[in-house]
Amino acid sequence: MLARRALTTCTRHSSRCFSSTVKRQADFTHAVIGGGTVGLAIARRLQRIDGAQVVLIEKHGMVGTETSSRNSEAIHAGIYYGHDTLKTKLCVEGKKMMYELCEKNRVPYMNCGKWVVAQDDEQLDALKGVHDFAKSIDVPIRFISKEEAQTREPHVRAQAGALESPSTGIVDSHSYMQFLQGDFEEAGGTTALASPVSHISPPANGSGEWKIWTASPGSEEPVPSSPSPQTHDQTTAQGEDDTFITAETLINSAGLYACGINNMILPPSRHRTPYYAKGSYFSYSKSHPKTNTLIYPAPIPGHGGLGTHLTLDMGGRIRFGPDVEWVDNPNDLAPNPDGERFRTAIEDIKSYLPGLDGDAVMLDYCGIRPKLGKGGAQNTGKGDFIDFYIEKEEGYDGFVNLLGIESPGLTSSLAIAEHVHDLLYR
Repeated sequence: MLARRALTTCTRHSSRCFSSTVKRQADFTHAVIGGGTVGLAIARRLQRIDGAQVVLIEKHGMVGTETSSRNSEAIHAGIYYGHDTLKTKLCVEGKKMMYELCEKNRVPYMNCGKWVVAQDDEQLDALKGVHDFAKSIDVPIRFISKEEAQTREPHVRAQAGALESPSTGIVDSHSYMQFLQGDFEEAGGTTALASPVSHISPPANGSGEWKIWTASPGSEEPVPSSPSPQTHDQTTAQGEDDTFITAETLINSAGLYACGINNMILPPSRHRTPYYAKGSYFSYSKSHPKTNTLIYPAPIPGHGGLGTHLTLDMGGRIRFGPDVEWVDNPNDLAPNPDGERFRTAIEDIKSYLPGLDGDAVMLDYCGIRPKLGKGGAQNTGKGDFIDFYIEKEEGYDGFVNLLGIESPGLTSSLAIAEHVHDLLYR
């Protein structure tokens, strides 16, 4: 349990200690569940409040080991998510904040830009929709002539057109998370690692203190897709085997397990079912063909991702992905060796990078996006788009719930942190 392992699993810069008994004053002002990019950003922001004492509770032995470290590391521009959505608002704000933070604190990043390419008239129509939306929200965007495209990226095919998003980039997500954690702890925050949450008791009568239990080493973790709340054995003797911490405010930022935390707390009528979009990424062992920018295919309406695109790492090496495979288990991170799926990915890549040597493409790693349904990644206005869910839950004092925080969660993380702060205090 978290309290029993405080000395070995927590990094702390404060005088407050974990409690194993009920106290009049909560152990912490805020408890943030989930040490991914978004949880780190929220904890860091809340720790800056005067008098705050924040604990960040992470189930793994280090932060950011799930969705936050298994993605394209793109800094998105905010051109896909439609008007009046949190994804658009927080992505556009978060992009600006991330560039400023990286520049100020020497976090590795590259504002390399992105092209979205079309090979036929139907795809070109999709690009025009993206262009017009970006223009309407003042996000930089422009079509590139065939002559310019051929000069700048001679290995890229864009038969019908190419759309440039100059404010898109990439970030070293690991360095970014390392900075967030260090800044949080330097300000006095506490990081509790290897502490999967096993039970949560809401404040009595809607106000008071939250009680949070964590699982003992080797015990079974809560099931993220459980249709019913996890229960705590109230017959367990009070003492070392029944320790908990208390907090005045609770933030659920558990990513792939956020619906499980939601279902621990809220009544059955407000339970949520998680959906898991697994994406495979591919490495490329040759130095040719080469690009200097990110290359995305035209978006497909209703598709759970943005296509198998070309991204770059901080060393300039090409990688591809992700595709979309719906799975039932958030731990299903083994690359899928299915030959047909691999061939489809190669065909998709060759549509915009015809000189690709398919024999040099290898399965690399997988990531899973936490979703609240099988809606499309692009907001086409046809009702199949699912926005971020970030709410101060009615009837539960001091509880902010974040569900379905997928892409552009990394880009939006700093803006999400500000949004959570504003929900609580403005």
